[in-house]
Amino acid sequence: QVQLVESGGGLVQAGGSLRLSCAASASILTFNLGWYRQAPGKQRELVALISTGGTITYVDSVKGRFTISRDNAKNTVYLQMISLKPEDTGAYYCTARNIWGGIDYWGQGTQVTVSS
Repeated sequence: QVQLVESGGGLVQAGGSLRLSCAASASILTFNLGWYRQAPGKQRELVALISTGGTITYVDSVKGRFTISRDNAKNTVYLQMISLKPEDTGAYYCTARNIWGGIDYWGQGTQVTVSS
């Protein structure tokens, strides 16, 4: 069992920045990690993924603005967000999937609100 706790969300003006953190209760060495977001009335969508080997994938809408990273020593995954837009507003969730299989773990989410 792995518990994920997100932090760092908040209210920011368009063009601003936020850094989200997701702390895991156990070692993340064997976990692929990701950030998803869900805007009101919309489906949850993938934002970024980082594999155990450091391979990174972004959804097109955040490329060049968001950076995902991981610190295995701190069991934490980050999402640095710059040049935020109102359409980035939503609840942001981190997720972890063990490369050896098993269920996906999800955090409780942190709210990001970007005002225009």
